[in-house]
Amino acid sequence: MADWIAGRVKARRQWSENLFSLVVDAQVDSFLAGQFTKLALITEDKKVSRAYSYVNAPGQDCEFYLVTIPEGKLTPYLARLQVGDEVLVQRQAAGFLTLGEVPPGRDLWMIATGTGIGPFVSMLTEGSCWQQFERVLLVHGVRFANELCYREQIAAVTRDRPGFDYLPFVTREQFEGAGQGRITHAIKDGSLEARAGVSFSAEHSRVMLCGNPQMVHDTITELKAKGLTKHLRRKPGQILMENYW
Repeated sequence: MADWIAGRVKARRQWSENLFSLVVDAQVDSFLAGQFTKLALITEDKKVSRAYSYVNAPGQDCEFYLVTIPEGKLTPYLARLQVGDEVLVQRQAAGFLTLGEVPPGRDLWMIATGTGIGPFVSMLTEGSCWQQFERVLLVHGVRFANELCYREQIAAVTRDRPGFDYLPFVTREQFEGAGQGRITHAIKDGSLEARAGVSFSAEHSRVMLCGNPQMVHDTITELKAKGLTKHLRRKPGQILMENYW
């Protein structure tokens, strides 16, 4: 049985109409950067829960990055929470999208869409990726530029990291410094590699994917065409993934 504890909203931030973050004071168990837990509320006389990745590094206040799904069973209620309100948190974390699961390599690609950037913010803040890889490349795809959230925090924790590249993509408008279009298209036509100055290769590349399941599926297809394979404990490869819903 899951061990649920009562947490209390310590802070919240509204990034855009549908994107928001909650900082929750909760005595959760220790976890690894990249893992997720579950949040729950009692709605209409029943408990509704969903999984959300930790955005914070281990040891910091619990933080979650969410998108409101208007027809959703939980996020419309979570979106109404204010500082001081109570939310249930599953004490134990889960998930294998962690740096300890990644085979040794030279270049670490973190590829996300939407709120799937959350676990990568946790990893960058925690910092052990800098000891494991020479290059760390964060690729974030969104629809509109105001959805490129956590840019300030990413800039702060990577300021003195010469091997880091932040490569945003925006699909529905032009934005200075961002690629226009889908990440998968940029992988297929080679423009992502050209922009980064790094090529995908089975020898050097390790790729972590988190976000829309279609993006994850399509990206795996494009990476396989470049010689990369899914990573399994029984059969090491280069691609690790987390479907975000």
